[in-house]
Formats: sequence, C-alpha cells, structure tokens
Amino acid sequence: MTPPKFRSTALRPEEVGTADACPGAPLYTPWDKGRYEVRTALAALGIDYGNGKADAQLFQIDDSFDRFRDVVLSSRRESLDKHVTISDAFSERVEGGVALFIAFRLAEEHPQSFQLREDSDGPVLICRRTGETLCFDPGGRLTRAQGSTIEPAYVGAFDALCSQVQEDICIVIRHDDSSNEVAAIHLCAANHWAAQEKIGTDFATVHLPVPGIGPVNDRARQLVDAMVDRGPYVRFVWGITSDTRLNHHPDPAPGADPVTWHGRKFDPVERQLFIRIERQVLWGLPQVQAAIFAIRPSFRDGEIVRADPLLNAALVSALEGMSEAEAQYKGVAETRSDIIVWLRSAQ
Repeated sequence: MTPPKFRSTALRPEEVGTADACPGAPLYTPWDKGRYEVRTALAALGIDYGNGKADAQLFQIDDSFDRFRDVVLSSRRESLDKHVTISDAFSERVEGGVALFIAFRLAEEHPQSFQLREDSDGPVLICRRTGETLCFDPGGRLTRAQGSTIEPAYVGAFDALCSQVQEDICIVIRHDDSSNEVAAIHLCAANHWAAQEKIGTDFATVHLPVPGIGPVNDRARQLVDAMVDRGPYVRFVWGITSDTRLNHHPDPAPGADPVTWHGRKFDPVERQLFIRIERQVLWGLPQVQAAIFAIRPSFRDGEIVRADPLLNAALVSALEGMSEAEAQYKGVAETRSDIIVWLRSAQ
C-alpha cells in the first residue's frame, strides 16, 4: 500500500489543518480502546500521553496558533454575542479571579510568548504572539488593551484573555446553595452547539442532549464539586468530520454554504475524513467558587489513521459499537457504513 501523505497546506478559511502536519503539535488517539463511551473519564492533568510538557499544560500553543487566532477574529466580527456569552452571575469578582489566574498560567506555561509583570496600577500581560499588552487593575479587571486593533473591542478581561489562546473556555460557578451555572462562554470553535443555549444553565441541563448521559448527570453536583475543589483534570472526546474547520456553530455565518459549514459529510468518492479531538481541561478556582473548562480542538488525518492497523481497527470497532442514537448525535448515522467500508479496505 502506498504510504499516506499529509494533506495539502492549502487550507480554506476557518480550517486549521491536522496535528499530524503541524510540527510539534500534541497528538492524541482517544478512540484507541475501540469503544465509544459516554462517561466523565477524568484523569489527572499531567499524565504522559507522549507529548512531553504539553500534556501538563492548561493552555497548549503550537504552530497553528495564527490560524486559531484568525478564527477568533472572524467569529467575533461576525457576531460578538454569538461567540462571547456572559450571564449576570459572572460577577466582577469571579471574572477578576479567573483573569488573574489565566494571565499567570500563560506566563508560567509559555514564557516565550507571555510576560507578566506588576506595574503600579496592576498586573500587565505582554502577549508577544498577538502584539497586544493587556493591563489590569489589582482586581483583574481589564483597563487597557495596548496595541490592539481588534474589532469589536474587547468587552472585558475574560474576552481579551480567551482571545490569546487556542482553547475555547467556559466558566462554571457554584452558588452558595450548591447549585451550579455556566456563567461565561467564549466559543469561537463551536462543535455543533451554541453558547446561547447553554449560558445560565447547570451542568446536567448542558449535557441533556447527549445520548446515555443519565448516569453522569445523576452525579452532576458531585462532579461540579470535584471540578471546583479538586483536580486539575483532563478528558478527551472525539468525532468524525469531513474538514478541519474549527467553527461549526449550528447557525452558519452569513453567506456561508450551509452544507459546507455543517461538515460531517463523508463522501465515499472523495474519501476525505478527519477525526476531531477535543482535549478538555477542568481547573478549579475554589477562591471564587468557579472552575475553568478549557476545550482545545485538534484534528487527526483519516489517511494516517487508516494506514495504522491498530488505530484503524480501533476506530472501526468504536464506530460499530455506537448505538443509533449515539451515531445520530455524532453526525455519522448516514455515513457510518461508508466510513467503515473505507477503513476496512486498508486492513
């Protein structure tokens, strides 16, 4: 069999290419056990998956950063409210605590890209990759974004900091009565869900559309307590897609072709398939009764997976093991048999 080749670097707008073709990008294979499962599967952040220090980082930065940043900019230009959503529960105290923590982690994890210093007016984060300098007051509120030409302008510290990373970020807060709420969402790489539908809801409500989520939701309060008080944790989810487009918001951008925007349409003639992987990190901030939920998408090239006997067999097994409801939810109900035939033709 002819060895697989990496995809062309000629990418369409909104596409980022695959981790396989990005030197130094972390590589993950969460389907390698041959099962599709709906469970929390929380592991301690820092477990070695073969990616060195990147496996211990909250924020991962690689050579695809500029393409991620372009998607953030275009998503915000299209509709700020659609991609940056904040509830009344996201108080100045919570936002400030979240902001100061994120700034510290960026400088700690990526000193070549971020420098954090303390000025007389408050912390200052120098963001070398975007050329921006973010200034905060002592409580973590954004006071200035020097060097920024972003439009529309940042609406606060949360928006400004989320625009410096390759992760989408949600903030879950725990109220005094132990109930919980998704209080802030920065979502520029939506994977077929809308921030407006999730903001202000609790953990269990957010996950109701997921088939088989019942046993997980039965422990929703305990899980939120673990997110806030313990950890940090990492988990992975994956799915099949036909492109490496980051933003698959349920509502296409104005002028976009709905079929192309939707993706998840494997063509047995073109045979273009990718595995979209989300590395999800949960990091608690008990001092403000909140948790950061960071979602870092990446893509694996289906041709590379197909050529690897173990990964190929595991993917076939996982797809075959999906229930009809799970296949529908993951967007492969109509194409699953074609995908399996294509994968098996290489075995």
